[in-house]
Amino acid sequence: MRGNAEYMARYLKPFGWEYVVVDIQWYEPSADSSKYHAFAPLVMDEYSRLLPAPERFPSAAKGQGFRPLADYVHSLGLKFGIHIMRGIPRQAVHANTPILGTDKRARDIAHTNSICPWNTDMYGVDAHKEGAQAYYDSLFALYAEWGVDFVKVDDIAASRLYDCHPDEIRMIRRAIDKNGRPMVLSLSPGPAPLEYAELFRKHANMWRMTDDFWDDWHLLRAMFERCEKWMVHSGPGHWPDADMLPLGHIGIRNVDAGGDRWTRFTKDEQVTLMTLWVIFRSPLFFGGELRDNDAWTWSLLTNEEVLTVHRQSYGNRQVYRDEDRVCWMAYAPSGDIYVALFNLSDVPATIDVSFPELGVASGRFWVRDLWAREDLGERTDGLEPKIPAHGAVLYKLSSTEASI
Repeated sequence: MRGNAEYMARYLKPFGWEYVVVDIQWYEPSADSSKYHAFAPLVMDEYSRLLPAPERFPSAAKGQGFRPLADYVHSLGLKFGIHIMRGIPRQAVHANTPILGTDKRARDIAHTNSICPWNTDMYGVDAHKEGAQAYYDSLFALYAEWGVDFVKVDDIAASRLYDCHPDEIRMIRRAIDKNGRPMVLSLSPGPAPLEYAELFRKHANMWRMTDDFWDDWHLLRAMFERCEKWMVHSGPGHWPDADMLPLGHIGIRNVDAGGDRWTRFTKDEQVTLMTLWVIFRSPLFFGGELRDNDAWTWSLLTNEEVLTVHRQSYGNRQVYRDEDRVCWMAYAPSGDIYVALFNLSDVPATIDVSFPELGVASGRFWVRDLWAREDLGERTDGLEPKIPAHGAVLYKLSSTEASI
């Protein structure tokens, strides 16, 4: 974690990357891969709250929790985040341990029929039970003491068994607001049900609209439909999340998704991935070992012109989808227009869009290719680049004489 944070601070922070997040099961001493050890003993304090395992995070020894690691990340000018599972540890419920701030105990608030289908660590919390809110309040008070800036809560936005968990989402939101420390709230996994869009917008900052996303072309192709459905619910402070960027050296200890490898996406597919996430304005999370990045991977993460689209664009929408031909657009604060064209077919193809399709009645535009970082000259009618199979282009159109 420290090594990746140091890389981010040195090479990526100047481009806007700022959160370093510890992923799942930091409290499980024997965790060694993506395979969970069912009912393994967990590190827990006297108030039913999970703590980082000192065997894996030595700075957490003597009850210090993540405070030393968070302090180190903050010293680099970055922000610190953690992943947690919804609910209360089963271990706490079985031992019926106390809950801070109430005379109720773990067994009093547990919803023992509300379980995660793929992980055995937790029971759900029954919001109707006295002491339930106190548990979540104590949990996020602890995270505030550690200096946490970002919390991803798993098994809550959607579940193969129970759909969404609105009551626990609301309790978590109240707990964050009560502790007084700003924290980004991310909900997972997906696909988040579209009918809960307003709930997510009101209580969370981002939510997964997909199941785990890996370096598989069919998963990337399917993301276009998800982005089209969720685009109207995206905006400042509340972002549908297309999941991580599986680029570079990934899956170091992952035995479920291909093992230790570099991304299976071709370079053209990697450009498509980044272009869709940017024009849709999904949160950008890199999922690999940063210190192994090659020049190509680094270039994808540090193209300032492309990242400006992600930071500043608005009115982002799909213009059309015609089977394997897709066009998205957005506006810049300057009045420039961003256009992303995608070729989802298995062969090179010309993908076109006319200026009227972009809402431009007439005019002249200077076209810049943002990935290539080169000007393409003036256009008066539209765009029609030839794009490689599974590839994309991202253009900025600057009006020289236009009526929009």
